[in-house]
Amino acid sequence: MAAPRLRVTRVHAAHADAWEVEGRLRERDGGGALAVRGLRLMASGLSQPQWNGADVTASDADLIAARAFYAERGTDWGVRVPAGAGWSHGRHVLRLRLMAVDVDAFRPAPAPPGVAVRAATPDDLKAVLAIDAAAFGGDPSEQRPWLAPHLSAGAVTTALATLDGEPAGTGYTVRSDGRAGPALYLAGVAVRPDARRRGVGGAVSSWLLARGFACGAGLAHLHADTDDAARVYARLGFAEATGLDVYVGL
Repeated sequence: MAAPRLRVTRVHAAHADAWEVEGRLRERDGGGALAVRGLRLMASGLSQPQWNGADVTASDADLIAARAFYAERGTDWGVRVPAGAGWSHGRHVLRLRLMAVDVDAFRPAPAPPGVAVRAATPDDLKAVLAIDAAAFGGDPSEQRPWLAPHLSAGAVTTALATLDGEPAGTGYTVRSDGRAGPALYLAGVAVRPDARRRGVGGAVSSWLLARGFACGAGLAHLHADTDDAARVYARLGFAEATGLDVYVGL
């Protein structure tokens, strides 16, 4: 039986566009981006495999070229494949739950009382890292090389939310204008644990999306890690999209 035909949607293309932006942002630090047959490769210059990966665009993907690209940079990597494509290489580790919203379907959420959101600057790095670490349980020193470049990058907007005057939430959008057209990738939305269920995450997301749509984006996309997060995004107009399966060991 023939394998299912690989179908790349606009949301998948936008996802790859955003990761290409991240790779090019980090070229001077060993990152980069390259398109080869059936693959869009991205490297961050960092060793963690979650920050190095390729998006599969055709079933005859050139894995030899991909291996050479990542071997040159000395990093582990994986691929993201549209769900249901019948990919037969490597080991499947997870499925990314994609959601997307067109500009006309976006439903902005007003900031709740006591919540204020603004653009973060490089001076806010310590606060952004502290919120991210508190929300996700990570090590700020490991997250710093990923998050710090965002604060001075023209294609990335990082938000910092306060609750009753204290830093409480953060998140960022990556603006792309590639194969999917002008789009926003919403990611890294984090809320201090003691500030949850106060509307901070929704306010951060809404602020970032409104700003990006006002600048010309026609589509926003993300991957939701939890059902609670998916419900927040659904209230902003996001709908489920075909996911991406992640494979490693290639």
